[in-house]
Amino acid sequence: MNNRILSFVQGLFRPQDADGPILFWAKDILGALLILAFFWMLAQLAVLALNKWGKRIAAFTSTDLDDRILLQVIPHVSRLLVTLGIYLAIRSLPLHEKLVTVFSGVLFIALVIIVFNLIYHSFDELLQWYIAGRQHDHDALISRHMIPIAEKLTMLFLMGTALIVILKHFNYDIFSVVTALGIGSLAIGLAAKDTLANMISGFTLMLDQPFRIGDRIQLSGGQVGDVAGIGLRSTKIRTLDNQLLIIPNSDLCNTMLINQAFPDARVKGRINIGVAYGCDVERVKELLVATAHEVEGVLRDPVPEAYFVSFGDSALNMSLFFWVEEYSLLFSVTDKINSLIIRRFNENGIEIPFPIRTVIMEPPAKRNEEADMQGASE
Repeated sequence: MNNRILSFVQGLFRPQDADGPILFWAKDILGALLILAFFWMLAQLAVLALNKWGKRIAAFTSTDLDDRILLQVIPHVSRLLVTLGIYLAIRSLPLHEKLVTVFSGVLFIALVIIVFNLIYHSFDELLQWYIAGRQHDHDALISRHMIPIAEKLTMLFLMGTALIVILKHFNYDIFSVVTALGIGSLAIGLAAKDTLANMISGFTLMLDQPFRIGDRIQLSGGQVGDVAGIGLRSTKIRTLDNQLLIIPNSDLCNTMLINQAFPDARVKGRINIGVAYGCDVERVKELLVATAHEVEGVLRDPVPEAYFVSFGDSALNMSLFFWVEEYSLLFSVTDKINSLIIRRFNENGIEIPFPIRTVIMEPPAKRNEEADMQGASE
């Protein structure tokens, strides 16, 4: 195809006769300059057309994806046409075969880089547009923290494809290269199986999304913290004590955890309290609910609820359930409710008993008598 284009352009700009070496070189140089000028003008016209008509066409669509991709395409189209003109101009010159091969090879590599760079930036714009439209969609296929990884994978794939295209152009045996890469990948996989297991688990966490960055989770060991980052090898969790837990992804994939931020940030609080036997249970439940309503931060829907749970050894066990808007506020709201419960119970004469143990001391004479009777029976 390159030879056909070259012959066509040469037929337009280069005469076929030659009256001498100097005139021959002059005509070839002039033909190369005309080819270069033609493609430069073609690049300017393409840019002008895309800026004028492309943006008008993109304005008719409801999405801005085509506008964003168009902004990435315009400069790359200009570079592509100018580089193609230089490539054809050099091939039209009667240079030494090795020089033509070297120059044309370098320009072919530049063309491949421009094309794949255009594809990469267009894909990057597509990802950014997709995430921008789904900032609050937790079920999106690709979450925002997957963007860097998706970009790296796309870059590696495009680099590998570009390398194969370039090697194919220079008549290298790409199958041997692919075989060597496959054997090398197998050796690396066997040597770093644990790392690969963590990487695969990292992809699983990002796609399945059992938690997201910023979510508060509780691990099976009881540790509670906010997810600070999800990497390929490990996940970082910032505990409530401002310490950073670094957990391998394979461990998180194979364990049970609680996501306190899902399906939303609301959390249910519970306060267990015991009142003395003889207290009016219904009155106590009313006081607990009324106390919860007084505290700022307690949600009115769902409403707070109080229950008589069980009979204790020295108290009637009650439980108060309430909801707060965000799990980070649960500790402070619980503190306010506890403080207010003590005050309201004191005002209403409700006793919070403490455990009582009664010890009965027997007289010494009775103990001796029981001991004698036990000895006689033996």
